[in-house]
Amino acid sequence: MGKVVAITGGTGFVGRHLVARHLELGDTVRYLTRSGSTPIFPCAQAYVGNLCSKEGLTFFASGVDVLYHCAAELHDASIMDEVNVRGTELLLAAAQGEVGLWVQLSSTGVYGPVRSGVVDEENILAPVNSYERTKAAGDALVQAAAKNGLRCFILRPSNIYGPDMPNQSLFQLIRMIDLGLFCHIGPRETVANYIHVSNVIDALVLCSDSSSPEAGRAYIVSDSCPMEHFVGLIARALGRKAPRCRLPEWPVRMLARVGQCLPGFPLRESRIDALTNAVRYNSTRIELELGHRNRISLEEGVTELVEAWKNYS
Repeated sequence: MGKVVAITGGTGFVGRHLVARHLELGDTVRYLTRSGSTPIFPCAQAYVGNLCSKEGLTFFASGVDVLYHCAAELHDASIMDEVNVRGTELLLAAAQGEVGLWVQLSSTGVYGPVRSGVVDEENILAPVNSYERTKAAGDALVQAAAKNGLRCFILRPSNIYGPDMPNQSLFQLIRMIDLGLFCHIGPRETVANYIHVSNVIDALVLCSDSSSPEAGRAYIVSDSCPMEHFVGLIARALGRKAPRCRLPEWPVRMLARVGQCLPGFPLRESRIDALTNAVRYNSTRIELELGHRNRISLEEGVTELVEAWKNYS
């Protein structure tokens, strides 16, 4: 017999894939939406509601086997506290005594801007920006509820990618490599921390099936590799030679700081941060405890991404 599954953020990038997976599994799926327009998933139940309001959340969470909390404000810092923290608090109140298991979609961003070394679940949370702080606060609310009897898990993926992702940064990287304009920045120890959306869905579903009694368990999921290897996979999928050019970090960073005031200037410090990062996110815990394996390899995922870029171009 299938489960009753509720998903916040069901119309978002990860949420759409999660709804589709549970429909394939034969589960009864409901998703929270702020719009009562034509349903995106004809076989799923759309519940009109808002995380910032109690209205509708009680019905949404009523009699649910698994609730996935995937909704979050990513861009507008002025409402991140209201959505990511207060919204989680209201949803937890609605879920009390109604939900069998809570699975929280978080982010490795809660560990803060770590620049090198290895990060695992034992690292201290050190969020810096509004998104990181509010996601960490939401996680803390869930873990506090776990101490009061809520069965829950928290999944912290690194950068999620896939052919239908809204973030265009990887497509921009593919374009630069295709044009022969990409240069590595900084030392060779840089690391790419990405995870295919299908692997994230696998990990979320594994959490929902877990019988582990440990409350509030957090898991990191990532597919880290040297940046040179990641860029080389893109170049191979494009039929191009792998870029070998390498520029020193600080002159490039200074150029970005000067150019950030110019409209349309393509180089941003955030992009330099991504290309010079040397941290690896360790997925050992979820592999050992839940048996997770990344079903979509980096090579497969990158090839799929490049094909999608070609179709969009």
